[in-house]
Amino acid sequence: MSEHDDPHRLERFVDAQDDATYAQVLVELRAGRKRSHWMWFVFPQLAGLGRSPTAQHFAIASLDEARAYIAHPLLGPRLAECAQLVAASATSDAQTFFGGIDAVKLRSSMTLFDLVADAAVFGDVLARYFHGERDPQTLRLAGADPT
Repeated sequence: MSEHDDPHRLERFVDAQDDATYAQVLVELRAGRKRSHWMWFVFPQLAGLGRSPTAQHFAIASLDEARAYIAHPLLGPRLAECAQLVAASATSDAQTFFGGIDAVKLRSSMTLFDLVADAAVFGDVLARYFHGERDPQTLRLAGADPT
């Protein structure tokens, strides 16, 4: 796919979420326990938060890119499906579900997509696991009002 067809390079997420990987993501989310390494490309964060090369590769550069991710015919529905599984999980603690570092990533990802999407599910995850509080660093980087 050319840069003209994919100006935000979203194909990098599609490639990372190959069928076997995405199937494993669903198994782990349904079990209420993340065990393998997929957080960056399933629940991406805004650029400026992650420092590792992988985090930087999968960072969402702007609110426009986040909107394009949500509007993507594969990535948007998958993100909503995964967020719904998290919101509905019997596991009630984000650190138990994801581990400490990835729980922080989940909060920042849900904050980002709650800012740009009409879907309530991202706010539902924030309400369930983070007392409804959006990630202040994500809000700052997005130029959003923290209130």
